[in-house]
Amino acid sequence: MLLSEDPATLIRDTIDNFNIDPDKHAVARIGESLSTLQQSRELRMRDMLASLHRLSRQLNTLTSQHAQLTASSAPVDAAAAAAGGGPRRDAVDDEVLLRLKVYRSLGIEIERDDNNNNSKDGGGSGSGSGTGEWTRAVVRNDRKADVHVVNMDKKFSRYFYANYFWQTL
Repeated sequence: MLLSEDPATLIRDTIDNFNIDPDKHAVARIGESLSTLQQSRELRMRDMLASLHRLSRQLNTLTSQHAQLTASSAPVDAAAAAAGGGPRRDAVDDEVLLRLKVYRSLGIEIERDDNNNNSKDGGGSGSGSGTGEWTRAVVRNDRKADVHVVNMDKKFSRYFYANYFWQTL
């Protein structure tokens, strides 16, 4: 035989020298970690499902509200389309109105030529919306209790009038 010792003694010595307790503890710790990880995943999954259900209900509510609002605005849209969509302004009108509003907030009131329109608008330089030229400006300065009436002629430039307005303010 190859072995000089008794096989039973050799097996007993081998069994005595094996120490499997650290391996058992490591396997137990790994099992606990896997269990904790699984619980964490399940908890996270439940939270995500609850959030999904909440968002789904919110989506359904908003969808129904949108449908109701669309249905209730349909007659108004149809009436607006039948009426021509209401007053429409182009970019030039918006620009002139904004310019007039700014000038009026500064205390400058611009008047159009009497023979074309005979209407008063507040503020602006240059021509209006094609119905008359700006001919007169009334500049009010509340701090100085001043009122200046300026007749706007074409012989002076816009630059001149702008400087004059700023000096009187």
